[in-house]
Amino acid sequence: MFVLVNVIVMLGMLVVVPAGLRLVDPVRLAPVRRMWPLFAVPGAVALWVPRGPVAIALAAVYASGTVLLAAQAPRRLARTRSLAPVEVAVLTALVTPSVAGLALVTERAGHELFGFTLPILALTVPHFHFAGFTAALVAGLVCGAVRNAALARFAALSVPLGTLAVLGGYFVDDWAELAGALVLTAGMWAVGLLTWRDVRSTQRDRFTRALLAISAAVLVATMLLALSWAVGEAAGVPHPNLTWMAATHGLGNALGFALCSLLAWRRIKDMKESAV
Repeated sequence: MFVLVNVIVMLGMLVVVPAGLRLVDPVRLAPVRRMWPLFAVPGAVALWVPRGPVAIALAAVYASGTVLLAAQAPRRLARTRSLAPVEVAVLTALVTPSVAGLALVTERAGHELFGFTLPILALTVPHFHFAGFTAALVAGLVCGAVRNAALARFAALSVPLGTLAVLGGYFVDDWAELAGALVLTAGMWAVGLLTWRDVRSTQRDRFTRALLAISAAVLVATMLLALSWAVGEAAGVPHPNLTWMAATHGLGNALGFALCSLLAWRRIKDMKESAV
């Protein structure tokens, strides 16, 4: 399982985060984006090095990059002075990789943090790259594109809230974690519906429309899997194990949702700029 998880995390570190930063603010975040490989490459290597001082040092380099990224959130807030739903989603995207960075350092150190076991810490790393960074970012992009829509505002707020509620639920009980999963699923399905109905329909380019369609459709299946796992944990009923979740929910969200979404939004952005 963890070979697959490591590959998914590498995708998040090396591809998804820098691609997302270009969509958030290509000018102000350009210095961070240019420096990102200096953090991401050691982080990716840390995944494959045996636990110990070398792995900890490499993971700490990546964690420092995520802290640098998180530091852009208060700077953006001071500049925009806005907590509109779009901004809440973007601020969440900037901050959440730091949770993944902390989880990576502690997991590579072999240290259980706040009651999180090592396998859960290992899975926290991809969760906060994709459910944290990418999902919040895409929710913000969708909300910005679909203006004056209550469902879009709901998506931009519920995805960050659901992501943090899932994390907070771990400190309470499985039912609280399930409540967070319900909120996150509702937000992600709203993102999928808006992507399919409102964003995709405005695009003339067939490849962009196909990418948006894939990203929206994938969310239906992957979030159903997330719910089935959360229900199973809370109610004690049969549910997919972590290996199966990594191979389905994790891989689907990484390739079908995150990669397709970011590529589609990059194409949308490029086409708008070329039309100006």
